[in-house]
Amino acid sequence: MKRHGHLWEQLVSFENLLLAYRKARRGKRSQNAVERFEYHRELELARLRQQLIDGTYKPGAYRTFMLHDTKARLISAAPFRDRLVHHALCNLVEPIFDRSFIHDSYASRRGKGTHAAIRRYQHFAGQYRYVLKCDVRQFFPSVDHQILVQQIERKIKDPKVLSLTRVILDHSNRQVSVPGYFPGDDLFSATERRRGIPIGNQTSQFFGNVFLNPLDHFVTEELQCPAYIRYVDDFVLFDHDKARLAKMRDAIEEFLISLRLWLHPRKRVISRTCDGVRFLGLRVWPQRIWFCKSSIRRVRRRFRRYQRDYCAGDLSLADVRQRIHAWNGHAQTVNCERYQSDLLSDIIFSRTTTE
Repeated sequence: MKRHGHLWEQLVSFENLLLAYRKARRGKRSQNAVERFEYHRELELARLRQQLIDGTYKPGAYRTFMLHDTKARLISAAPFRDRLVHHALCNLVEPIFDRSFIHDSYASRRGKGTHAAIRRYQHFAGQYRYVLKCDVRQFFPSVDHQILVQQIERKIKDPKVLSLTRVILDHSNRQVSVPGYFPGDDLFSATERRRGIPIGNQTSQFFGNVFLNPLDHFVTEELQCPAYIRYVDDFVLFDHDKARLAKMRDAIEEFLISLRLWLHPRKRVISRTCDGVRFLGLRVWPQRIWFCKSSIRRVRRRFRRYQRDYCAGDLSLADVRQRIHAWNGHAQTVNCERYQSDLLSDIIFSRTTTE
């Protein structure tokens, strides 16, 4: 396996840092921290570049909050300059790893995404009778730093790039506790081994793909599953034989132990594809797609929050339009024209709104 070196000069180049800056500010230009950085952009980039070159760069503190979506999740927001560094690192190393990822890994990759994953799911659902849907239990809080660094070192040999990777990993804030022991552990293993990466970092999305890439190759090459899709820690396997899917599930559970991960005990179900399966927030059949009830409730809550923020002056009309257009673009993949009309007519954006 080829290991790549001589990457550091490219990583700290002004061109790469400027590109990372533009990616990091995307959709966040109205934030105070971004505006302050942009006001002295050249000076801030030069200062950050020199800190990286000198080895004096130190990440700042995370801002954390709980997101209550389908489940409660701890979200960690890094300072803007750290998000810039995350993009700068990914700009260099992500293309190296992407070549080793399977075609049907869809999260945080160029030309992929949820819509492509849903279309691929429908394609497979029209060909196979059964689908096994699985979810890794507490994936991001469970990522083992030692295993992840070993995976990265198999492709990267530049010592300064590896050092920066460890700085980002070591600065990961404390995640929710994930109890449990693996074969060979002693009483101190849970405290001695660092694990957990923050949900919300650009690097975390990339690290997640690197960490589960061995699983993708295990399923497609060793288990020879005829159809497989993964999006972050959600993955599905298709087959005509229900018993064969059950054996694959047992083999996957055993394989994940080598990565110090577990399957979610209640999210490892085999279903008929013709019955429709919940996947990435949608209910998907071979010939149609629909919103899950929980997704509909979540969208209503989100739009009402936009309504309150706009009424309070915390959200501009341009931001409201951008967010609604983004949701409409997502909804175009679903047979929900009537629901879109009902939802949008029910929400009125006015500075005099008191709701």
